[in-house]
Amino acid sequence: MYQYNYADQTLVEERVAQFRDQTERFLAGELPEEQFLPLRLQNGLYIQRYAPMLRIAVPYGLLATYQLRKLAEITRKYDRGYGHFTTRTNMQLNWPKLEEVPDILAELASVQMHSIQTSGNCIRNTTTDPYAGIHKEEIADPRPYCEIIRQWSTFHPEFAFLPRKFKIAVIGTANDRAATQVHDVGLHLKANDAGELGFEVIVGGGLGRTPVIGKTINKFLPREHLLSYLDAILRVYNLHGRRDNKFKARIKILVESMGGPAFAKLVDAEWEANIKDGPLTLTDANFATASSFFTEPDYLSFDALQVQSELQQKLDGDKDFADWYNQNTVAHKVAGYRAVVISLKAGLVDGTYVPSGDISESQMDALADLADKYSFSELRGTYQQNLVFADVQTNQLYELWQQLSELHLARPNINTLTDMIVCPGWDFCSLANATTHNIAEQIEKQFDDLDYLYDLGDIRLNMSGCMNACAHHHTGDIGILGVDKKGEYWYQISLGGNSSNNAKLGKILGRAVPSDDVATTIQKIIDVYLEQRVSNENDVESFGDLVDRVGLAPFKEKVYG
Repeated sequence: MYQYNYADQTLVEERVAQFRDQTERFLAGELPEEQFLPLRLQNGLYIQRYAPMLRIAVPYGLLATYQLRKLAEITRKYDRGYGHFTTRTNMQLNWPKLEEVPDILAELASVQMHSIQTSGNCIRNTTTDPYAGIHKEEIADPRPYCEIIRQWSTFHPEFAFLPRKFKIAVIGTANDRAATQVHDVGLHLKANDAGELGFEVIVGGGLGRTPVIGKTINKFLPREHLLSYLDAILRVYNLHGRRDNKFKARIKILVESMGGPAFAKLVDAEWEANIKDGPLTLTDANFATASSFFTEPDYLSFDALQVQSELQQKLDGDKDFADWYNQNTVAHKVAGYRAVVISLKAGLVDGTYVPSGDISESQMDALADLADKYSFSELRGTYQQNLVFADVQTNQLYELWQQLSELHLARPNINTLTDMIVCPGWDFCSLANATTHNIAEQIEKQFDDLDYLYDLGDIRLNMSGCMNACAHHHTGDIGILGVDKKGEYWYQISLGGNSSNNAKLGKILGRAVPSDDVATTIQKIIDVYLEQRVSNENDVESFGDLVDRVGLAPFKEKVYG
């Protein structure tokens, strides 16, 4: 992974000192709130319902174990002993004290971390596929390009005060595991007929109160033009994006209003006239330098037949392990290795609900130890609020599973209905209209049979506490949106969303349901799916395909009839 050089470290430490002075002046009454607000946002600090919230950057989801240990230490020392992973693979602290935030930032800087540009109207943390660099279908590793974008965008003076926040995602496989089409810019690595690398450029995606699927404006951008073309996109957005209404200020509104071809024409004109082939043009040396940070670890060679035979014995002898292996491990490009998905959706532990994406300080320390032992001292965050050990030897999976089980981090529910993306909702967020954790707990209790969940297959359930859609409810097979009706929490349900290759927005089923009825309503929806799905000996119709085929009518009849 990328390691800071002297200039990186100096910049981050100088920012810490600068924000310390700003915070002290604010607390002393010398800096007005309206002046402090943009300064704290540029350092990842929000003021939430009960306390400040600090969002810590985890660039393209990659964490070293020494960084995870530092996060554990910070949550013990400055917070309430846990952190929360988001859909942008960042970590949020929900209970820091404002006067101690500069101390937290100083501790982060000691392990090459920061909170810069995790909020505010700027270019945010770039995200990617959690299996980048290890997937056998990969065209090229997207992480070097994420790092190039990170270095270009961090502290970029022209793009620190955009009309609104700006998010970029990059993938290197045909299968989209980073929700690129609902980003401001989605970049798909491609190879042309000559074997040259480039990008399909998708612009104008986004969710929130006006959800939009992005539009392709360049089918093949040669990779050397990556930064200059992004620069042109940002310049056009900066010039034409609305600043009179923050709800209409995202680039998706601009692209949707003028149309993809017209927006592309403006970008191409800006690019060719002022930027193309200029100083931002990337060279082979630039790519070589960026790629040098993501070299392959020292993989071992194995007797494939022997490893498979030993694994099969474990699978045949322990159903719980087999369930975990089937749900929570992913094929690796190197024989004898698997990627392991660590579920941060523990659900009910000793009768207490654990919110999606939450992880305790003791779990962080333990995971750091396990990653040192089993996965080359690195972890990755996922868009679904889970973690990944990317490089685990197949012959060590059983012992790793046993140790993860003791930590309540081996729940075999990845890609099932209970692998829910859930925002913190009213319990923390000052923007939320309704609670979410109590509804997630309700759903957990309704769907607590793993074999039943496996029979349902892959179903994505996303739940947001307000229209800002931090949990991407629009793109869930089942989406839940909390709404406020005269001081009471109600929940609007949508069906048929998708964030992968065939990205689409879910359709609202009908009127919202009261909080006590959410889980039973989801059960009725699932009952329709089970009754009407088509299956044969080789395949079962997915939930999304069924919604496409039959529409909403049978679901409405079951829920409201």
